[in-house]
Amino acid sequence: MDGAPRPLVGIAGTGLMGRGIAQVAAQAGFETLLYDTRAGTAAAAREAIVAQLQRLAEKGKVTAAAALEAGARLKPVASLAGFAGCGVVIEAIVEDLEAKCELFRALERVVGPDCLLATNTSSLSVTAIAAACARPERVGGFHFFSPVPLMKIVEVIEGVRSDPSVAERLTAIARAFGHVPVRAKDTPGFLVNHAGRAYGTEALRILSEGIADFPAIDDVLREAAGFRMGPFELLDLTGLDVSQPVMESIYHQFHEEPRFRPSPLLLQRKLGGLLGRKSGRGFYAYEDGVKQVPPAPPPPAPRAAKVWVAAKTAPRAALEALVARLGGQVDAAERPAADSICLLAPWDSDATAAALAEGVDPRRSVAIDAQFGLASRRTLMTTPITDPAVRDAAHGLFAADGIPVCVIHDSPGFIAPRVVAQVVNVACDIAQQRIATPEDIDRAVTLGLGYRQGPLAMGDALGPARVLSLLEGLLAFYGDPRYRPSPWLTRRARLGVPLSTPEG
Repeated sequence: MDGAPRPLVGIAGTGLMGRGIAQVAAQAGFETLLYDTRAGTAAAAREAIVAQLQRLAEKGKVTAAAALEAGARLKPVASLAGFAGCGVVIEAIVEDLEAKCELFRALERVVGPDCLLATNTSSLSVTAIAAACARPERVGGFHFFSPVPLMKIVEVIEGVRSDPSVAERLTAIARAFGHVPVRAKDTPGFLVNHAGRAYGTEALRILSEGIADFPAIDDVLREAAGFRMGPFELLDLTGLDVSQPVMESIYHQFHEEPRFRPSPLLLQRKLGGLLGRKSGRGFYAYEDGVKQVPPAPPPPAPRAAKVWVAAKTAPRAALEALVARLGGQVDAAERPAADSICLLAPWDSDATAAALAEGVDPRRSVAIDAQFGLASRRTLMTTPITDPAVRDAAHGLFAADGIPVCVIHDSPGFIAPRVVAQVVNVACDIAQQRIATPEDIDRAVTLGLGYRQGPLAMGDALGPARVLSLLEGLLAFYGDPRYRPSPWLTRRARLGVPLSTPEG
């Protein structure tokens, strides 16, 4: 905090999150008071944190002296009255609005007039919690992620009635804790959970349409698009008893915004007890915590295949070179021979539309994802009437160098481009609504969700105009407003400027 006196910190609630916040506060040099309504819990929390600090010292992560000093800064208090001298109190109790409101009303009766009151809520309205207070202007959101010492991000949330100084002071405290603050206005899901909605919901939409099975969707998004985990692996890790209610809650909090529409597939699995790792079975089965994936059948044996690459396909030369390298025969004629595979690479349409646009036989047509699917995992897409022999010949050819191939049913945007476009679109809407700056959106998502790039950076890498054309193609095909392009995306794509370009 740039040499300024460090305020006395109070932590109300000493469960997992409260302990994590208390640990980083104490390690950062803040005197930290611990309170919990359950007798003995605050003292037990202090002991657990001290033990964790000692383990860090044993591993050489901190010095023994630093561990002892941090432990000495942790002090349990017997009642809320012990917070009287605090400069900031961070609430980390159960996610229940009335319980939090009751706590904040009680805190106002004991803390001084300049004390900040911060809530670590992940899903409730900061504005609603503040409304319970006589002075709502001193209340802000301070949302950490678990495990707090490792997840170096904290969302600083401004409620409707928060004084601007609250966010400034919380931002300074977050930096002093060694965390990266990202600022956002109070909105369902705040920033990280809001920005991450499209990843799971669009994958579920693809699954529900029968375009691909969930292992294939996970494989493509992890291996081709570069996400750390596939969406169904992530749902299993989080647990459907957590994920499904959150999806429903955010959907309803946004008044049934189509972009966040959940899938009935999740509710059915939750009702069936298929919760994920914690129940031993979710989308995947688990044995001793290890995901069980049935081995994929081997690809068809490579055989002589003649391939004509569509003239309207953007990377035509690269695809012809790939076909030749894999042992295929390139049909370089203006129109395909009767026995040639017609290879298409549509961006904003499906294989059926691409075949009809090229005027080629849909029975001999196969599409390939040329944006995400050439180097590490390839995705082929068939029309509803593609000849199985043509499909298998294409599969065998594109798997000839050992790179795995997924063959999916017809879909505008394949798998990876479709999901990424939705992720980008939601982030653009967050920027359009001035919930957060473009810089904070990308920073929050990379740190909070582990994406290799922020969503606006993803859109810039693909090209805003291409993302826009795909969303327009999806909207035209489905007629579903979930695919309507954000104004932020539309204007920047038309202007030819990056999605990270802020308003003037």
